[in-house]
Amino acid sequence: MTSSYPYADAETVRLTVGQALVRFLAQQYSERDGVETRLVPGMFGIFGHGNVAGVGQALLQNSIEVEDHPQTPATPYWLVRNEQSGVHAASGYAKQMRRRSTLAVTTSIGPGATNMVTGAALATTNRLPVLLLPSDQFATRYPDPVLQQLEDPRSLDISVNDAFKPVSRFWDRINRPEQLIPSLLAAMRVLTDPAETGAVTICLPQDVQAEAYDWPVDFFSRRVWHIARPAPEPAALARAVAAIKQSRRPLLVAGGGAVYSEAEDALRAFATATGIPVADTQAGKGAINFDHPLSVGAVGATGNAAANALAARADLVIGVGTRYSDFTTASHTVFKDPDVRFVNLNVQAFDAAKHSATMVVADARDGLQALQRELTGWTTDAEYQREAADRWQEWDAVIDECYHRDHQPLPAQTEVFGALNELLDDHDVVINAAGSMPGDLHALWRARSADQYHLEYAYSTMGYEIPAAIGVRIALGDERDVVAIVGDGTYQMMPMELATIAAEGLKVIVVLLQNHGFASIGALSESVGSQRFGTKYRMRNATSARLDGPKVPLDLAANAESWGLKVLRCNGIEEFRCNLQVALDGDEAVVLHVETDLTGPNPPGSAWWDVPVGEVSSLESTRAAHETYVAGKSAQRHYL
Repeated sequence: MTSSYPYADAETVRLTVGQALVRFLAQQYSERDGVETRLVPGMFGIFGHGNVAGVGQALLQNSIEVEDHPQTPATPYWLVRNEQSGVHAASGYAKQMRRRSTLAVTTSIGPGATNMVTGAALATTNRLPVLLLPSDQFATRYPDPVLQQLEDPRSLDISVNDAFKPVSRFWDRINRPEQLIPSLLAAMRVLTDPAETGAVTICLPQDVQAEAYDWPVDFFSRRVWHIARPAPEPAALARAVAAIKQSRRPLLVAGGGAVYSEAEDALRAFATATGIPVADTQAGKGAINFDHPLSVGAVGATGNAAANALAARADLVIGVGTRYSDFTTASHTVFKDPDVRFVNLNVQAFDAAKHSATMVVADARDGLQALQRELTGWTTDAEYQREAADRWQEWDAVIDECYHRDHQPLPAQTEVFGALNELLDDHDVVINAAGSMPGDLHALWRARSADQYHLEYAYSTMGYEIPAAIGVRIALGDERDVVAIVGDGTYQMMPMELATIAAEGLKVIVVLLQNHGFASIGALSESVGSQRFGTKYRMRNATSARLDGPKVPLDLAANAESWGLKVLRCNGIEEFRCNLQVALDGDEAVVLHVETDLTGPNPPGSAWWDVPVGEVSSLESTRAAHETYVAGKSAQRHYL
């Protein structure tokens, strides 16, 4: 017996693959700590010939069914201007939701699909769940090659969507309708697995999307996917406790896992009880509030002098939810004690095993609580705790200096960050991803909560900030303010999503810093002897044939205005402060445009980063930089 909507008492219901997909997703929920959340409550996308009659028709049908049958769960659709932006927005949403919920992205075939590959890599690198639904060539192969199909003479079974395989945690192609059932069930498992999550890609041939099938009604039953909190294995916990008790100068490094597991209270309690100072990575910043007596801030290549000084003499590093990127370890140079050892608490064994660590494979929150119980009565000595507090106090004075430089004639970007840090509320959200800004923010931002600091630095993707702000705004509803900080380099990657912000009426504040070049790579170029070559926005010089002529006459404020948003031009830091307050007090999207100095000044560095320099060169600047590089590399080693 078959049926259409409503099901009545039917055993099966006849729907297209696209309709079945939308109806299935509407009934999926996650659960953690007794709280249930819609797992995939909506979809971003752009329609083309690959999906307009499949998933597109299904989303339209869902919107009409919601009107006719209010009990039907709605699956809203948001039109983005670039498919990559859609994935960034879904990642921003998932990050803000602490991985309890995500959004899907639908695309046409060919370029629409491959536009998502960078976003997929971002999601998987950051361990963020996103559901990607790229359309594919015809399964029947009658229209072969179909428009936008890549032909591979080695195999007729390869399409551009195979490019998603290395950047996805789960990948499948649906060549027959019934294949959708096991594929979607497997996809939901990966989306809700804290150790294995990332981009989930299900490729949908355009003919299959529109094909009808008699689906078991049970397929559309309400399902709850429980997000696990793995408990530490007792023997592993005992080994970790023994290592901690033997240490004299332990340092805890809080990574993104501490945030995703909502371990903030457990982390504060652990630090207070044990007297172990806590440093943070980009993803872990805010897991402990900056003004906690044992918080020492950013560690590593973009870290501060306080955390890095403690890291240099730490005899034990306790990594909680960190994957130890090269920025966290300063390319294996920041932990200098020749006998340093590691205890890693991580939900993923792959990360827990790094640096020959004593492994505790467990949820960050529950693992910290278990460690604290077993360490009852044990603390670091008072002198070490005073040293940590004194070093942080010294660095905090540096933050004040960077926030209030009164740099002329153009402000330093650190002054803009100071205004934001001082005017935003504890749970307002600041979003950033690439360039020199993440380094300055990591070193200087006084994070009062984990919600406040939203940095994507695992893939450091230019163009992430504006679309991510859309996802964060959807996650928050009307609560709190969302601020996307972009430089002119990253702005030029994805300005089109300002149109999405305008169309949806979302209150997002975009802080656009224009310095007419790439500040981060410019400074790096200079440090490696490449003299800032090709890092400024300049006209072609007819004499030198290089890009070192006059400034390119970019009017990014006018560009932002053309997308339909209100733009406030800020002449200097005081006008920026005033306009920021206007934007915060208002209820509409605003772009704050401010010119800043391309060359800083930036906060003082205290660590190294491995960027190889040419061994031979006719340039004196490169030869000198190579000598410096060799000296820096001499401290590099494996932690064994």
